[in-house]
Amino acid sequence: MRMTKKLLRDLCKQHKLYMTPDLNDTLYLHYKGFDRLENLEEYTGLKCLWLECNGLTKIENLDAQKDLRCLYLQLNLIHKMENLEPMQKLDSLNLSNNYVKTIENISCLKVLHTLQLAHNKLQTVEDIQHLQECPSISVLDLSYNKLNDPGILNVLETMPDLRVLNLMGNEVIKKIANYRRTLTIRLKHLTYLDDRPVSPRDRACAEAWAKGGREAEKKERELWEAKDRKKIQDSLDALSAIRRRAEEKKRQLEMEKSGEILSSSNSTMTENTIEASATSEELETKEKIEKFVEESG
Repeated sequence: MRMTKKLLRDLCKQHKLYMTPDLNDTLYLHYKGFDRLENLEEYTGLKCLWLECNGLTKIENLDAQKDLRCLYLQLNLIHKMENLEPMQKLDSLNLSNNYVKTIENISCLKVLHTLQLAHNKLQTVEDIQHLQECPSISVLDLSYNKLNDPGILNVLETMPDLRVLNLMGNEVIKKIANYRRTLTIRLKHLTYLDDRPVSPRDRACAEAWAKGGREAEKKERELWEAKDRKKIQDSLDALSAIRRRAEEKKRQLEMEKSGEILSSSNSTMTENTIEASATSEELETKEKIEKFVEESG
């Protein structure tokens, strides 16, 4: 299928995008069977371009994509990383499941953050050497290639901002002694390796192992476990304190309520006593008057 101007307009209409090409910031061209990139000159406002699962063999004709941030080219037939120079703002590049043999021509991508090259044909240290020329990369997926030389660590540890790394499915994993500990120590900023995070505890234990072997690592792990137990106990103590305060407040409110009822009761009794006293005085006065009248008569 050819990427004609008419087909591009039809796809824009299908995906409810703008019919005026340069107004679109996203273009969905995936799963169409395209074998060539072409006729994208008018789409100058694109920030995200979806091209995965086609039959593309070459990265080309993207000169107008100066604002592009994300380029998805996975599941194609691409053999070479090339013609990326116009995309100076590119943040994420996905070339997984292609036929790339060498990482190259990415030094022009000054703000590239994520590079995905899983399931390609990378094999030697030289094949990934160019990563050193793109220091902005912090997420790197090289899983399921043919990397087999432990020397790739010399390249990876020069990447100043590398945070996330995936090397699963490469033979090199078996050739690096104490693989996970070694990478944790040498890649100082790593927070995620392969299929799980690198926690502060993992890093501290790995560094202890590097200095004093397994015994030092065991002691460091015990210290972290003690800290965890203390945190749990502190949390339980804090919860108990909250409960105690709540119970005390509840009792205080109940006592205040009982005091109000008692005060009200006492007030009623006093009023009744005053009324009874007043009635008694009236009767006594009446009796005296009646007695005086009788004696006067």
